[in-house]
Order: sequence, then structure tokens, then C-alpha cells
Amino acid sequence: MPTLYVVATPIGNLRDMSPRAVDTLKAVALIAAEDTRVTMKLCSVFGIETPLTSCHQHNEGVKGEQLAERMLTEGIDVALTTDAGTPCVSDPGYGLVRAAVERGIEVIPVPGCCAAVSALSVSGFDTREFAFYGFLPREKKELREKLLSIARQCAVATVHESPFRVVELVEQIVLTLPRTRISASCDLTKLHEKTIRGTAEDVLTALKANPKAKKGEYCLVLDFHDVRLPEEKPQADVSLEARLVDSMLRGLSLREAQEELTAQGNKKNAVKAAALRLKRLFTEEET
Repeated sequence: MPTLYVVATPIGNLRDMSPRAVDTLKAVALIAAEDTRVTMKLCSVFGIETPLTSCHQHNEGVKGEQLAERMLTEGIDVALTTDAGTPCVSDPGYGLVRAAVERGIEVIPVPGCCAAVSALSVSGFDTREFAFYGFLPREKKELREKLLSIARQCAVATVHESPFRVVELVEQIVLTLPRTRISASCDLTKLHEKTIRGTAEDVLTALKANPKAKKGEYCLVLDFHDVRLPEEKPQADVSLEARLVDSMLRGLSLREAQEELTAQGNKKNAVKAAALRLKRLFTEEET
């Protein structure tokens, strides 16, 4: 029976490549890489001459099925890698692993670097329990809702962020979840790696003051132990008409109140029907 090896690779410092990972990549018949150009450079450093094929987020569904079938037909072992870190952890690879598991192919991890775990280990927070969320939504409304959801589900979370959006993310954390503590790690394992720790406000100030803040990927650890979450207001027992009236009492027009309820996830037709019922009620009272 063939074997699929899920091989972690360095996230920056090539000396983090384990001897076992090198031996595995040399021994298999094929390497399924997120980007063959990136993995080819890694292979050249360690004298690995194994053939490569691409398996990335845009083709891993179909390619995973094809590779798994090939493994069975030809009886070959395959190694799965991503550009940096552990495959399937906020990186491609799921499609191939799933296809292998469904066919009874043995899947074996070759552990190594993982940016999220590395950031957790140097945060200084109590990380005995944590949740990993990868990249968060970009739109402000969706991001705010996601942050509130995360804070309600766990005390410590780790997320990834682009250097071009990290300031906007921390700004939203300051507005949405005051008293959050953050450990923001950038360029982990590389020559100029840096970790900023403190309150969300402190980290935001440091990021804005750093002229090189837009260089290198970030991994943020968020500690919500001291956060006071706003109470959730149950809406199930409150009619749409009552909520429309409440919005209008806050100064919104009926149309604006409708748009607000629709933006909150209520069905447009239901909101429109509630608005019509209100209009009829107001008309009857006037007559």
C-alpha cells in the first residue's frame, strides 16, 4: 500500500529543515508542492532530485483525486509540501489528504515548522487552550462580527494577517474588543524577526511607528481573558416591526431602517413586508 507523507518545511530559516524531512523528500517517488518553483529551490539546497508536481488551492480538488489514483495504480509514495510551514494548516493540501484517506492510503505526518504554533510559544500568554482561525474577513462589518464570535468562543486565538492589512486589523480589534492583549510576530525564524506584545492599543501604536511594518507576514495571538464582551441581544422574540420602530426612534427613516435590518442578515422580503404593515398601521391611525 502506498503512503502519503505530509511534510512540514521551514517558514524562513532553512536550518529548521529536519533530517527526516530531507530523507522523506529524497525517498518518495513524487513531491506534490504548492508552488514547484519554491520547493525546487528548497530541494536544490538539500540535494533532493525527486520530481515535483503542483498541488495548490486552485487545483487540489481535481489534482488530489488524480494523484491518489496514481498512487494506487503505480504503487508509489508521495510527499505533500507547501511553500512554508505545515500543509493543510491555513495552506493547501486538504484535497490530496482527503482523497488519500478516502482510498485507504496511509497518511503520515513529518512534523516541523508551523507559524501559528511558533507565535503561540513566544506570546507569553496562557496558551494551554487556543483556537486557530487563519486569515479573517476583510470587510469591516464581517470582521467585527467574526472578532466578536471568536472572543465568545475562546480565550486565546491565533490568526494570520498580511503586512498590508495588519494595522487595519488591530484598529478593528481596538474598536471592537477593548482590553484585548496581542502578541504580533513578524518574519518568524528569519534574520529580522520581531514580536510586539501588549494591549491592542500598545501594539497598534508600535505598528504605526514602525516604518517597516508592511514587510513580512504576521501571526497574531489574541488574548481575550480581560475583555468584557457586549451582551448579545436576542432578536428572535422581537418582531421586525418593533425593530423597525426602534431604528426609526434612533433617527433613521423607514427606508434606512429597512436597509439596516437587511444588512443584519434578515430576509429582504420579510423586512419589506414588515415595513408595509407599519405603513398600513400608521395610515389607519391617521384616518
